[in-house]
Amino acid sequence: MHGNYLYNLTQVPHDFYLVTDPQRSPGRVGRVGSLPWGDNVFEAVVDQIAHMPFDVVLYQHRIGWDEDRPRWLSAAQQQLPRLYLEHDPPQQHPTDTLHWVQDRAAMLVHCTHFNALMWNNGVTPWRVVEHGVKPLGQAHYHGELAQGLVVINHLERRGRRLGLDLYRQMLDAVPLSLVGMGSEGLPGGVGEVSQQALPSYMASHRFFFHPVRYTSLGLALIEAMLIGQPVVGLATTELSTVIRSGDNGFIDNRPDALADVMQELLRDPGLARDWGARGRVLAQQRFGIDRFVSDWLHILHEVTT
Repeated sequence: MHGNYLYNLTQVPHDFYLVTDPQRSPGRVGRVGSLPWGDNVFEAVVDQIAHMPFDVVLYQHRIGWDEDRPRWLSAAQQQLPRLYLEHDPPQQHPTDTLHWVQDRAAMLVHCTHFNALMWNNGVTPWRVVEHGVKPLGQAHYHGELAQGLVVINHLERRGRRLGLDLYRQMLDAVPLSLVGMGSEGLPGGVGEVSQQALPSYMASHRFFFHPVRYTSLGLALIEAMLIGQPVVGLATTELSTVIRSGDNGFIDNRPDALADVMQELLRDPGLARDWGARGRVLAQQRFGIDRFVSDWLHILHEVTT
């Protein structure tokens, strides 16, 4: 689940066992893709895990908590220290949804303060560990291509929440490329770009456009900031605490204002470089991998002692 996040999480100096099955079905694909997995990342075949020793069980999806936990884990394993890593804000009602993990002996870990604020966590203890990113490669922003970049998987299927309508609207005002799984069918869509190649692809585009209305905080956006690419997006969710308009990027809830700023960045590469450089400093300070690892070490110590 969430391969890029998992890659960053496995920078924590512990052993990680990824559940797999013979079919490599969704959520059980193991050490897949082009990510440079470390030698602390192992695979555990699903029908063998009940006989394996673990210290902590980490869940990332409701199916894992509701269905896989009683199906595949032994009774003793189900009582081990347990964490539920929540990647998203609530999808049903934005403020009144009770999280399905209601367990005083578990811990919910939210990846943004916005998520923690919007969920009704109920009786379950919770903490926030903000994202941390270990850059893949040494790409540096140059923005020579006078075009914006959008990075979203399956945008057409995910619709308004992820900003499909805004993406289409902005195409009438500025040139945009769309990267992500399933993007080939949309105007400007170029398909999926591997995790290893994405930083260099980002670096060539003048700005990063984030049309998402309601989400957590995208790792691709943080990766863009870390290479010095300026970000333009909506003044919603956690992004409103990251971007300072006119200083390290631009956020607004008026589509016309967003289009005007993107056109200005196309005309003024120097402004784009200045915003991107200041955004990079903030990203290094707030989303560095060392802070992320330290926070997770603290969480794991807390639940095991």
